[in-house]
Amino acid sequence: MVILAARLMLAAVFAAAGVAKLLDRKGSAKSLAEFGVPKGLAPAMGVVLPLVELACAVALVVDSWAWWGAWGVAALLVVFIAAIGVSLARGRRPDCHCFGQLSSSPVSGMTVARNVVLLALAGVVVAEGQDYAGEWPSFHAWSSFELAALAGGVVLAVGIAVLGWLLLHMLKQNGRLLVRLEAVEKKLGVDPNAPVVPGLPVGSEAPDFQLLGAEGGTVTLETLHERGKPVVLVFTEAGCGACDALKPEIARWQSEHAERLTVAAVTGGGVSVVYQVKATPSAVLITAGKISTPLAEGPDAIRDLVARSTLPAPVKKGEAVPALQLPDLDGGTLDLGALRGRRTPVLFWSPSCGYCQQMIEDVKKLERERAPDAPELLIISSGTPEANREQGFRSPVLLDRIFGAGSVLGAGGTPSAVIIDEQGVVASEVGVGAPAVLALAGNGHS
Repeated sequence: MVILAARLMLAAVFAAAGVAKLLDRKGSAKSLAEFGVPKGLAPAMGVVLPLVELACAVALVVDSWAWWGAWGVAALLVVFIAAIGVSLARGRRPDCHCFGQLSSSPVSGMTVARNVVLLALAGVVVAEGQDYAGEWPSFHAWSSFELAALAGGVVLAVGIAVLGWLLLHMLKQNGRLLVRLEAVEKKLGVDPNAPVVPGLPVGSEAPDFQLLGAEGGTVTLETLHERGKPVVLVFTEAGCGACDALKPEIARWQSEHAERLTVAAVTGGGVSVVYQVKATPSAVLITAGKISTPLAEGPDAIRDLVARSTLPAPVKKGEAVPALQLPDLDGGTLDLGALRGRRTPVLFWSPSCGYCQQMIEDVKKLERERAPDAPELLIISSGTPEANREQGFRSPVLLDRIFGAGSVLGAGGTPSAVIIDEQGVVASEVGVGAPAVLALAGNGHS
């Protein structure tokens, strides 16, 4: 019975593999090519291989052919194990495609282990010799338990076959639906790989609401807009630790930016749902009744949103630099609008900018060779304090995560530079690129 069980199991596995590969010849050919079969031979081998597997499955069922079928299965498994082992050794993990579309996943150690188990079963049949590879006993000699087990096995095999057939057709139907969906997305100009933007679409009408104000009365979006300023709605939730930690900053923004911005904290599930808020704290900027920004999720994103919303108007050459406070690497702050009494070349920088890194040694050389009476360079950089400390500059470095100073002073990116004169006025056009930046940074003249 052990030999017969091994034959039946091997026959079932290789029959399923052969049929599945024939139903997905294109996928089988692609898989063979990934394993190293020449592309010109892969389509033909995609047909030959499943036919050989089916032949071995048939041979395993017939008593007089079973020994040869087991040898055929053993030979195929040795080839499979060797091909998978070579691929894994080279760091490649092509799709096994062992059972066509029914099971297609990257090869791994488990794939090798599975084939080793099947090879052991084939070895059991081969070891019995050609004269005895298991014979089908007469049904009259079978006990009622053995007959019941056989009937159960047949029902199970038929069930598996039916499920496999249904799964295959479901996969094909799913493939057709995906092709149609891609055609629709292409026609509508939809990029399926584009990141999902949280919140309501920018430019859409902001939904109105009615909430009870902290000081009594009803607060609506319309009443907030009556102040004539853009509105930042900060969505919070009771019991949210990050929301509670942000409340002092919300109060400070309401006070500091009262002349330019209306900041309102909203606690209410209904409003959050309407504005498609998935997590708190979150915030959105509304201008003239329309959504002006994507939903900012998390404290840092909210801080950036408020900072962008309260930036001074851009200035040009000949205009005074407005007040704009930026933190330095030591936790202090510097107001760009307070730069007076000395000419200051301002360098806009980013540790992650490849062009910046190409000229970093030139900037450090300028720092080392600067004459005592030469203007001191001021670097305004994005990135973390740690990343900027690693740059190793001698000049003072201010942090500007949102590139706000660059926007106000007319810089479009990094590296770029501009001169602020002794009266705090923009004294040069913005220099872009290494030559122009080094010229401005080096002498401080327009």
